[in-house]
Amino acid sequence: MTRLRLLVFAAATLLATPLFAQDLGPADPASLGFSAERLARLDAVFEDYVADGQLPGAVVLVARHGKIAHLAAYGKSDVEAARPMETDAIFRIASQTKAIVSTGIMLLQEEGKLLVDDDLSKYLPEFAETTVAEKRESDGRVVIVPAKRRITLRDLLTHTSGYGYGWGLASDQWEAAGITGWYFADRNEPIRETVRRMAALPADAHPGEKFVYGYNTDILGAVIEVASGLPLDVFLTQRILEPLGMHDTHFYLPAAKRDRLAAVYSKRGDGALERAPAAGTMESQGHYVTGPRQSFSGGAGLLSTARDYATFLQMLANGGTFKGERILSRKSVELMHVNHLRPGVGFPWGEGLGFGLGFRIVEDLGGSGLPASLGNYGWGGAYHSTYWIDPVEDLVLVYFTQVIPADNLDDHQKLQALVYSALVD
Repeated sequence: MTRLRLLVFAAATLLATPLFAQDLGPADPASLGFSAERLARLDAVFEDYVADGQLPGAVVLVARHGKIAHLAAYGKSDVEAARPMETDAIFRIASQTKAIVSTGIMLLQEEGKLLVDDDLSKYLPEFAETTVAEKRESDGRVVIVPAKRRITLRDLLTHTSGYGYGWGLASDQWEAAGITGWYFADRNEPIRETVRRMAALPADAHPGEKFVYGYNTDILGAVIEVASGLPLDVFLTQRILEPLGMHDTHFYLPAAKRDRLAAVYSKRGDGALERAPAAGTMESQGHYVTGPRQSFSGGAGLLSTARDYATFLQMLANGGTFKGERILSRKSVELMHVNHLRPGVGFPWGEGLGFGLGFRIVEDLGGSGLPASLGNYGWGGAYHSTYWIDPVEDLVLVYFTQVIPADNLDDHQKLQALVYSALVD
């Protein structure tokens, strides 16, 4: 009887073991509630994008219930070198860095080292008194006025601090300071010093009054350095990347991995793809291999693979845990993917959307005309990558390509339609 009880207990424990204790490995699509035939439409559509010269190459990963239903590579990672795209290709994920850094802030809140409603100046004193550029109604002149209140960490997490990317009414001052745009990989300056100089420059809106996409998460990266006592790259590696086994996620690429880095291309208007220049602008190959390796941009600095990034997303989808490793509590994850925009502050880039602590949130299914679920949350990157998590369907998607600008491309929308149309259970 004792042995029988032990066997019954072991069987019950095995059956009760959640999928998040398992690896993010492949599974038969039918076992995950997908039609294999419908998922195959992804291959046809994305092979057409490549054949038509609209994409150089791409990787698509679709996971459900903690297993991969579809992982495929299309086209070339380097067209000129005729190098086929592989599923382990490394991509510049740009603003997809923001989700990882936002997770770092939530981790520090759980440790009692900060609160998301703390004043930013508690950690970065130079932000105690900030200014805002406004256009005066009486004569249309740009004037610099004191901010109405101090910036909080939640303002930064929701992009309502007022700080853009230096292209607003006071762009001349930002340009003179040498701080415009999201690309920092060429800077021979620690991120803490760049952020310190930002504090003296005018914001584009008063804190809490408007969604302004910009340096918010770069500033949060500096907060992490102060609150944790570690450089941002070390903190993220020790607390998130290594525990999750994300060994191909870096701010700057190890030399041994340089051949896996996908090349960047540009698509303007209806024209053909052009290879981006080696360096010098945001629309270049960048300094991710041979640069100064000094600036760890929390807003746009990381490189990663589809599988690595899907592992991070699966941790969130699992309520903060992956393979038995807890990164965040379930309640912190829940807090991150609900709308935090205050009344009167709308999300400007699409209907039926809100914004949480690092993610856009679907709040109205009729907003986009595409299938989704209420509560679907995600974001994307400047090189035309995207991702989302659907808590209702227990679904994770990662899509990587390297095209900037990506004019007249509808691949994101088609991908969403194709993935949801393949769900049959």
